[in-house]
Amino acid sequence: MRQPDVLGGFEHQVLLAVARLDGETYSAPIVLELQRRTGREVASAAVFVTLRRLEKRGYLTSARDTEGGRVGRPRRIFELTASGADALREARATLDQLWQGLTLPESR
Repeated sequence: MRQPDVLGGFEHQVLLAVARLDGETYSAPIVLELQRRTGREVASAAVFVTLRRLEKRGYLTSARDTEGGRVGRPRRIFELTASGADALREARATLDQLWQGLTLPESR
């Protein structure tokens, strides 16, 4: 029996950021969303590498931005796929099951 494909922590965060950004965006707004939501610095290169890895797994698709008038390299727009949304739902359900009934000791 094949093990289910499990999202890594950063992969999970990147997919959530794409979903929050209406499911279709390029890397710079994803970096800003992650920084805003987590309060941590995020390397653009790490996000881009993760986006490409998630695309290879079928959780995202991408295409070059064809909008005219842009100077410089064309942006690569990433879009959440149905498989990506399913992976997020699965990850949430798994975490919910792990948290269910758990009481942690108070911090000192």
